[in-house]
Amino acid sequence: MSMVAMQVVGVRIEMPSNQPIVLLKEIDGVRFLPIWVGAVEATAIAFAQQGVIPPRPLTHDLMQDIVESLDATLTAVQVTAMEEGVFMASLLMRDPNGNAVSVSARPSDAIALALRTHSNILADSDLLDSVGIEIPEDVAQDAMNASGDTSEMERFREFLDQINPEDFAG
Repeated sequence: MSMVAMQVVGVRIEMPSNQPIVLLKEIDGVRFLPIWVGAVEATAIAFAQQGVIPPRPLTHDLMQDIVESLDATLTAVQVTAMEEGVFMASLLMRDPNGNAVSVSARPSDAIALALRTHSNILADSDLLDSVGIEIPEDVAQDAMNASGDTSEMERFREFLDQINPEDFAG
């Protein structure tokens, strides 16, 4: 299985359904992977991106604390497949003895944890080939570099408004 390094572009709300979406982009390429997530997970991802530290640990903070208290290391998360329209992911960890451990996870949980632990986010290259999308470079670049320029963000949102979960069903 060949893996591609990804980065989190951000969390957006897909209209008109008001469904949160986390958008991953391949680091050395132009393909994007939109993953529809729950509101709680979207908030957890956005908090991690913004460096928000809640007064009490949220679920993903707790997960990070458990991994660290067991002297384990989260080395990467992998978005591995799509089955019946649902993305699959794995947490790749190393235990204190150096043994590799893989745990199945929802992509949203995996991404939220990866952001907290500064771990790599990877996607299967075959998955990207089949369900990844190429957002026009000018739209994508403008959206990622938008520094308060609402017109560029609006163009990006308009692009996202044209896509929906059914576009990515295997």
